[in-house]
Amino acid sequence: MYETIKQEAMAAAREICQAAKLRRGQILVVGCSTSEVTGHKVGSDSSPAIGQAIYEGIQAVLAPQGIYLAAQCCVHLNRAIILEAEAAGNQEICNVVPQPKAGGSFATAAYHGFQHPVALEEVRADAGLDIGGTLIGMHLKKVAVPVRLEQKRVGQAIVLAARVRPKYIGGERAGYDENLK
Repeated sequence: MYETIKQEAMAAAREICQAAKLRRGQILVVGCSTSEVTGHKVGSDSSPAIGQAIYEGIQAVLAPQGIYLAAQCCVHLNRAIILEAEAAGNQEICNVVPQPKAGGSFATAAYHGFQHPVALEEVRADAGLDIGGTLIGMHLKKVAVPVRLEQKRVGQAIVLAARVRPKYIGGERAGYDENLK
C-alpha cells in the first residue's frame, strides 16, 4: 500500500511540474491529509507512514530538478509552511515543529526530511498540489490556474492542482507573451 501511494504522489508531482513548467528554484506547495488518503475524514486518522510515503514520492520528483517543496501544515498550525531555509530567504520564520496531530503527518515528514527546515506563516508558491481538500490557495501567487491531472487520487484522497501565471495588465491594446500564459 505505501509503495502504491508513493507512486501516485510521484505521478501527481511529475504532472504538475510539467504543466506548470516549474524550474530550478521555484516552489511547489503541497497540502496533504493522510486521513483522506486512507478514506477517513480530514484530521481524524493521521498516519506518519502515509505522510512519509507521500513526502518521499514528491521529493523524488522535485529534488533532482532543484524545485523546492513547501509542505503545508494542517489547520492546528494555521496552515503554516515547512520549507528548506535556503528557499525561505529573508522571510520571517516561526518557531514550531509539526507533529502528526498538530501540523499533520505530511508536514512532519517534510520537517524531518529537509536538511535545514524552517516554518513560515505563508509563502507565494509557483504551483500547488492539494491532496485531500487541504485548501492550499492561500499559499499560491496571485493568479492561480486550475490544472486537471490524470493522477486524480492519492490513495482515496482527491488530488487538485494549480499553477500560477503573471497578471495581465494594460487592457485590450497591450500585447502579451504567449510563453507566460
